[in-house]
Amino acid sequence: MLCQLTVKELSEKLQSGEVSSRDAVQACLDRVQSVDPQVHAFLSVNAEDALNQADAADIALKTARENQTKISPLTGIPIGMKDLIAVEGHPLGCASKILEGFISPYDATVTRKLKEAGAIPFGRLNMDEFAMGSSTENSAYGRTNNPWGLDLVPGGSSGGSAAAVAAHEVFATLGSDTGGSIRQPASFCGCVGLKPTYGRVSRYGLVAFASSLDQIGPYTHTVEDSAILLEAISGHDPLDSTSVPEPVPAFQQELKNGVRGLKVGLPKEYFIDGMDPEVRDAVEKAVKELESQGAEIVEISLPHTDYAVSTYYIIATAEASANLARFEGIRYGKRVDGDDLFQLNSRTRGQGFGEEVKRRVLLGTYVLSSGYYDAYYNQAQKVRALIFQDFQQAFEKVDLIATPSTPTAAFKAGDKVDDPLSMYLCDIFTISCNLAGICGISLPCGYTSDPQLPIGLQLLGRPFGESQLLQAAYAYEKATDWNSKKATAIPAP
Repeated sequence: MLCQLTVKELSEKLQSGEVSSRDAVQACLDRVQSVDPQVHAFLSVNAEDALNQADAADIALKTARENQTKISPLTGIPIGMKDLIAVEGHPLGCASKILEGFISPYDATVTRKLKEAGAIPFGRLNMDEFAMGSSTENSAYGRTNNPWGLDLVPGGSSGGSAAAVAAHEVFATLGSDTGGSIRQPASFCGCVGLKPTYGRVSRYGLVAFASSLDQIGPYTHTVEDSAILLEAISGHDPLDSTSVPEPVPAFQQELKNGVRGLKVGLPKEYFIDGMDPEVRDAVEKAVKELESQGAEIVEISLPHTDYAVSTYYIIATAEASANLARFEGIRYGKRVDGDDLFQLNSRTRGQGFGEEVKRRVLLGTYVLSSGYYDAYYNQAQKVRALIFQDFQQAFEKVDLIATPSTPTAAFKAGDKVDDPLSMYLCDIFTISCNLAGICGISLPCGYTSDPQLPIGLQLLGRPFGESQLLQAAYAYEKATDWNSKKATAIPAP
């Protein structure tokens, strides 16, 4: 079935004329209809629009074949979009009641780049409301289920993006990562999730949660597919003041350089008590595999790791409090009238925001308030600088850092809903990457025994070091067969 193909495999079939883009889109539509009632990865799919775009792509593909000209490898390929990335004419709801019915009037830069590359933005993917969560249980429209176990969470906040790939509902997706929201779901769902360096990919058209931490990245079945997507969506954007004018390497062409001679750091702070022994064992075996291919393994220290979670939840909530102030019931989105402006604002926000969003807005407002700004927010920014310094010093000794993506495999839905602190600790291995602004990737490195659930290896690279990061991930992936396994809780495609 077409849905089993990787982006690279589908691209080859499209460009040879063996299959059409319409065939590929229809296969996705059929698969969504078949399994999404169980998975609930999608909030909506506009079938007519997707098929119309596929027909246009088929014309472009036919013209390229007839003229023997090169065409983008993404031409005609449907790509799922997390529900906080703007696609003109499509819903942009952030899985929140406060934006119910809102239609985006413009494309995000990543959307425009995908369209220019010939890809087809396909559907709106479920998520934790405003990207605030680690399990996709905070969506106003119901949770997403993990294709490896429908009673398990897919991770968050980009759970819909990861689950859609794991369930073979679409060939690749885009998510966003503020504290692990790409890498943690990739680990839980057994796919590849890439968080680029802050500034590598434009955030224009991404509804902001925490502006200094957010970054858009791809979910795919293979590392090579991630390289193809990253190359398409990267690059400087004058519409985003934090976008960095850094050249975009030919990521796909550089994949096969291998790991021989690379130094890979193992931070002692990431191999902690309380980690699932099977996760530790799988990651240690993955590191041995990299060593067998010629990498040098070096023990390193990232001494301020213990402060990462508390630092993150001060900075992220403070920025969320500021960013979400725009949703007040006047300019767009849900509006609940009141007798005066204060009542209108409070009713709109009270009824429009979910519990986790309210919690984070309150926390953020508190740490920014008079008398607490210096005690909390300023202190957190100082610790953030120390965390960045830890990584700078580490990358003077090593080229990459290897860690578990998460302390455990996917947990059961409802297990942590009433314990926010326990939920926040799910991102303990991923948060530092965002605070430091570096790049990271999660890819499958094994499975637990009973039940059989994916385990993720996280590799971290220096700022704008995605080429080396992808090379190491590709070398490991090619030496193993973890990414060939299919999710077991839904019918095979």
